[in-house]
Amino acid sequence: MPNDLFDKFNPVTSKQWKQQIQFELKGADYNDTLIWHSPEDIKVKPFYHRDEPTKIFSESTKTTSFKICQNIFVYDLEKSIQKALDVLQRGADSIRFTIEDESTDVAKLLTSLPIDDITVYFNLGFMSVDFIKKIDEIAKQKTTKIFCLCDPIGQLAREGNWFNTKEKDNFDTLNLLSRTMGNTNGISIDSTLYQNAGATMVQQIAYSLAHANEYLNRVAPIKSPIVFEIAVGTNYFFEIAKLRALRLLFNLVAIEYDPTLECHLLVTPSKRNKTIYDYNVNMLRTTTECMSAILGGADAIANLPYDALYHKDNEFGDRIARNQLLILKNESHFDKVNNAADGSYYIESLTAQLAEKALVLFKDIEANGGFLNQLGNGIIKRKIQESADKEQELFDAGKEVLLGTNKYPNKNDRMKTDLELYPFVKINPRKTLITPIIERRLAEKSEQERLATEKD
Repeated sequence: MPNDLFDKFNPVTSKQWKQQIQFELKGADYNDTLIWHSPEDIKVKPFYHRDEPTKIFSESTKTTSFKICQNIFVYDLEKSIQKALDVLQRGADSIRFTIEDESTDVAKLLTSLPIDDITVYFNLGFMSVDFIKKIDEIAKQKTTKIFCLCDPIGQLAREGNWFNTKEKDNFDTLNLLSRTMGNTNGISIDSTLYQNAGATMVQQIAYSLAHANEYLNRVAPIKSPIVFEIAVGTNYFFEIAKLRALRLLFNLVAIEYDPTLECHLLVTPSKRNKTIYDYNVNMLRTTTECMSAILGGADAIANLPYDALYHKDNEFGDRIARNQLLILKNESHFDKVNNAADGSYYIESLTAQLAEKALVLFKDIEANGGFLNQLGNGIIKRKIQESADKEQELFDAGKEVLLGTNKYPNKNDRMKTDLELYPFVKINPRKTLITPIIERRLAEKSEQERLATEKD
């Protein structure tokens, strides 16, 4: 029997809804009362309607399931191998190895693992053609995807200096790697720095694109996909839209170079809103952030343990972080629907507005010398600092809330004796080519004041 229930009701247009809302406001101004503006000057309306088309792109944002990525810092090779084997047994299906020592036996690391069925990322604290070639040799024998996260521009932005390499400059190294690597991808964009330093979402998208555009102009050939490492915060719907807008704009830019180029989104929760006091709230924050990452189209998610700010790597923190993703994937079934956010009028509107504003900023950067030029002149750092200062003022005034920190703090919390790591900005005086961009959490100042007044 056909369901003709809706045929009995006349459709209501957005204009009619607005008129009714205006009537209910009893003279108050609709725009002033119900439309609010985000720090990115994104307009958020009280309702969205299908007769107000906002979708500006037609490409799908996501077509595959996300991977659960486990971060492993390689210090003791044997222990790292055992940890990798353990986490693969317990739900992880990709691993990001951080390696600082070029003498690490990477061949032994990879051949000791069942990597045919997983994705492997290498976050290297150095840039070496010989080392990456060793990885590529293993990749030739396997069916796995291996990504070496080579991002010298990110190194310059974060540390103030380029990598030390045998080649003339870092771009010579990238070009050599691009010509010689057969099975390993080597270009990445670390845009987590921009989010963790306080950039707005429009800035994050535009800077990531301009950052990538420097490689597209200077390195050839570039293998697809390019990895974008991205941090997401707790502005749930906006973060979904941010990831979608980034992917869509990258596809737009890539057409000018190679239409087959794709981006691979490796997403992690932000550090900027995490706290050391009432630290269990961090689990709630990272859960919603991972949900945004999934719905925004992340290819892989490396969750942030709730105690990562102040504890060294530990089994419990890693297990909880991994299990958050396992629950979202296997119990909440977040991976079962492709492009789940498509068709949401609100998210489509946010995506369109973020994309439009980010594209304007991207074009402005390119018209004024490009990303490297503005990075070297300190413009990027200054713009991020201005945004960060505005957000910090809102936090200090209690208008941006972190529960357990600047709202409903537990005065009985004691953390002084529980800090295994220093959770604040570290001062490392050194000679640099440029002033680096500094990551800073919103709660750092208030936490330092609380620690100073703690009684033993």
